[in-house]
Amino acid sequence: MYVVLISYISKVIIFFAFAEMKPANHMKKRHEQKLVVLSIALFLIFNIPFILVFNLEGAVFGIPTLYFFIFSVWLLSIVISYIVLKRHYE
Repeated sequence: MYVVLISYISKVIIFFAFAEMKPANHMKKRHEQKLVVLSIALFLIFNIPFILVFNLEGAVFGIPTLYFFIFSVWLLSIVISYIVLKRHYE
Protein backbone atom coordinates (compact mmCIF):
# COMPACT_ATOMS: atom_id res chain seq x y z
CA MET A 1 0.00 0.00 0.00
CA TYR A 2 2.85 2.37 0.82
CA VAL A 3 4.48 1.59 -2.51
CA VAL A 4 1.34 2.73 -4.33
CA LEU A 5 1.28 5.93 -2.31
CA ILE A 6 4.97 6.62 -2.94
CA SER A 7 4.50 5.85 -6.63
CA TYR A 8 1.66 8.31 -7.10
CA ILE A 9 3.34 11.01 -4.99
CA SER A 10 6.52 10.71 -7.06
CA LYS A 11 4.49 10.95 -10.29
CA VAL A 12 2.84 14.14 -9.07
CA ILE A 13 6.17 15.63 -7.97
CA ILE A 14 7.79 14.77 -11.30
CA PHE A 15 4.84 16.23 -13.21
CA PHE A 16 4.95 19.55 -11.37
CA ALA A 17 8.74 19.71 -11.37
CA PHE A 18 8.90 19.38 -15.15
CA ALA A 19 5.80 21.50 -15.76
CA GLU A 20 7.29 24.55 -14.03
CA MET A 21 10.74 24.35 -15.60
CA LYS A 22 10.25 26.97 -18.28
CA PRO A 23 13.41 29.08 -18.62
CA ALA A 24 13.43 32.48 -20.32
CA ASN A 25 14.73 30.87 -23.49
CA HIS A 26 12.71 27.88 -24.52
CA MET A 27 14.12 24.41 -24.37
CA LYS A 28 15.02 22.67 -27.59
CA LYS A 29 12.50 20.16 -28.83
CA ARG A 30 14.84 17.19 -28.40
CA HIS A 31 15.51 18.07 -24.74
CA GLU A 32 11.79 18.34 -24.10
CA GLN A 33 11.24 15.01 -25.81
CA LYS A 34 13.89 13.33 -23.67
CA LEU A 35 12.25 14.59 -20.48
CA VAL A 36 8.80 13.49 -21.68
CA VAL A 37 10.12 10.02 -22.53
CA LEU A 38 11.77 9.85 -19.10
CA SER A 39 8.50 10.82 -17.41
CA ILE A 40 6.51 8.23 -19.34
CA ALA A 41 9.12 5.55 -18.59
CA LEU A 42 8.98 6.38 -14.87
CA PHE A 43 5.20 6.30 -14.98
CA LEU A 44 5.31 2.79 -16.46
CA ILE A 45 8.13 1.51 -14.25
CA PHE A 46 6.55 2.70 -11.00
CA ASN A 47 3.20 1.02 -11.65
CA ILE A 48 2.22 -1.92 -9.49
CA PRO A 49 2.53 -4.79 -12.02
CA PHE A 50 6.14 -3.91 -12.77
CA ILE A 51 6.96 -3.14 -9.12
CA LEU A 52 5.64 -6.55 -8.01
CA VAL A 53 8.20 -8.26 -10.24
CA PHE A 54 10.88 -7.01 -7.85
CA ASN A 55 8.98 -7.86 -4.67
CA LEU A 56 11.28 -10.77 -3.82
CA GLU A 57 12.61 -12.14 -0.55
CA GLY A 58 16.26 -11.52 -1.45
CA ALA A 59 18.47 -8.56 -0.74
CA VAL A 60 21.03 -6.56 -2.70
CA PHE A 61 23.89 -5.22 -0.56
CA GLY A 62 21.73 -5.87 2.50
CA ILE A 63 18.83 -3.80 1.13
CA PRO A 64 15.53 -5.54 0.22
CA THR A 65 15.20 -6.02 -3.53
CA LEU A 66 12.06 -3.91 -3.85
CA TYR A 67 13.58 -0.90 -2.08
CA PHE A 68 16.83 -1.26 -4.01
CA PHE A 69 14.91 -1.27 -7.30
CA ILE A 70 12.76 1.75 -6.42
CA PHE A 71 15.59 3.92 -5.16
CA SER A 72 18.06 2.93 -7.89
CA VAL A 73 15.51 3.80 -10.61
CA TRP A 74 14.75 7.04 -8.80
CA LEU A 75 18.45 7.93 -8.59
CA LEU A 76 18.97 7.01 -12.23
CA SER A 77 16.09 9.26 -13.29
CA ILE A 78 17.55 12.17 -11.33
CA VAL A 79 20.94 11.67 -13.00
CA ILE A 80 19.37 11.48 -16.47
CA SER A 81 17.32 14.62 -15.82
CA TYR A 82 20.43 16.42 -14.60
CA ILE A 83 22.37 15.47 -17.74
CA VAL A 84 19.56 16.58 -20.06
CA LEU A 85 19.10 19.89 -18.26
CA LYS A 86 22.84 20.51 -18.01
CA ARG A 87 23.13 20.16 -21.78
CA HIS A 88 20.21 22.55 -22.19
CA TYR A 89 21.83 25.31 -20.14
CA GLU A 90 25.25 25.05 -21.86
